[in-house]
Amino acid sequence: MQIQKRIILSICFLITLVSQAQQVLETGGQKMPEEWIDKSTHHKVVNISRKEGSNVSFYFHNNPFVGNKMVFYSSGKQKGGEATDMKKQETYNLNIKDKQLYTVDLSTLQLEQLTYHPLPMNGEIVCAKTKEVFYQVKDSVFSVNVNTKKETLVYVFPDNFKASITTVNANGTLLSGSKASEAEAELYKKNPEKKDYFNIIYEAKLPKTLFTINIKTKELKKIFTDSAWLNHVQFSSTDPNLLMFCHEGPWHKVDRIWTIDVTTNAVKLMHKRTMDMEIAGHEWFGADGKIIWYDLQQPRGVNFFVSGTNVTTGKEIKYEVERNDWSVHYTSSANEKNFAGDGGDPGAVAKSKDGQWINYFSIQGNKLVSEKLVNMKYHKYKLEPNVHISPDGKWVIFRANFEGTENVYAVEIKKSEL
Repeated sequence: MQIQKRIILSICFLITLVSQAQQVLETGGQKMPEEWIDKSTHHKVVNISRKEGSNVSFYFHNNPFVGNKMVFYSSGKQKGGEATDMKKQETYNLNIKDKQLYTVDLSTLQLEQLTYHPLPMNGEIVCAKTKEVFYQVKDSVFSVNVNTKKETLVYVFPDNFKASITTVNANGTLLSGSKASEAEAELYKKNPEKKDYFNIIYEAKLPKTLFTINIKTKELKKIFTDSAWLNHVQFSSTDPNLLMFCHEGPWHKVDRIWTIDVTTNAVKLMHKRTMDMEIAGHEWFGADGKIIWYDLQQPRGVNFFVSGTNVTTGKEIKYEVERNDWSVHYTSSANEKNFAGDGGDPGAVAKSKDGQWINYFSIQGNKLVSEKLVNMKYHKYKLEPNVHISPDGKWVIFRANFEGTENVYAVEIKKSEL
C-alpha cells in the first residue's frame, strides 16, 4: 500500500512538472513563464535572456553566433528602474548608456558578461572564426574573446577621420564601415526622428566614404566615395574580400544593393529596379556567400517576394510571399532551403491585417509557404524582432517586448506534441 502511494505521488509530481514546463498560454500581454507553448501556434517559446534589464539580440544581418553561444546586448536595469506598463510601452533605446555585451550558451542557457564599459558602446560585430566580438566606444575600437574574455584595443580613429565600424570579414583580418561628413551629422542633430531625416539625408547627396581597417597592421584604407547615403555595410559570409553596401534612402528611388571588391575596388550593382515604385532592400548574405537575399516588392506594397542574386553570375531567383506573411526582415537557414521572418504590424508597408507573427518558411515551387511560430499581437513593432536561426537549425531566435520589457526568445521550429 505504501509503495502504491509513493508511485501515485511520483506520477503526480511528474505530471505537475510536465504541465509546468508545457503551459499552453497566449503569448504576451502579461508576465510570461520562462517557457511556454504558444496557444495560437502550438510551438514552444523559451526566454533565453534570463536576467533583469532590457535584453536585445542583434540586427537581422549581423551574425551573433560563436559555436553554440549567442552574443546579445543587455542593460543593467529596466527602463525607469522598473517594468514598463504594457499600455505605455515605448521602444527600446539601442543607445542606452549602461548596455553591455553578454553571451548565452544555447544548450545550458548560462549567461556570461563580456564587457564592463562605463561609456556608451556600439557594434554588433562577431567573427566566428577568431571567436571575437568587436565594438566601439567613442573613437576606440575594441575586441573581446568570447571564451577567454580577454579585451584588446584594436584601433583608434585619427582626429581627421572619425567614423564607425559595422562589419568584420570572414577570416577576421579586416573591419569596415562608412564615414559620414560633418554636414550629415548636423542633419541628424536637427532631425533626430527617422520620419524626418530619412528623406532629408537622401536628398542632400552628401559624400560618404567606405573604408577598411587591417586588424593586424592598423592600416586604414579608403576604398570608395560617392555622393550618396552609403549604409548597411556587410562583409560576405565566406569571401574575405567582398563587401556589400547599400544606397540608402526611399527604396522606390534607389537601386539599393551593391558590392565592392576591397582588393580591386570594383563596384557592382546586385539588383536593378525594373518598374515604377519597385523596392528591394533589407539585404543579407546567405550562409555560403554565393547569394545576396532581399525583400523585393513589385511594385511596393502590392506583390511580395524574397529574392536572391548570385554574386558571381548576377542570376536572380525569387519566391512569392503572401501579404499576411510579409516580414520587415527575413533570414535564411544554413542550407538556404528555409527562411524565417519577423512579421509586421498594420502600419508597415504591407498593410497586413494579420501580419504580426514570427514565421518559418518552406519553399514550394516559386512560393514561400509559412508556418506560424509565435503570435506577436502584443509586441510593439517599433522594436524590430530581427529573426536569427540557431546554428543547429532547430530554433528561431528573436527579440520582443510583449511582456512589457525587452527580452530575447527562441521558438522551436518543430511543433510541440500536446
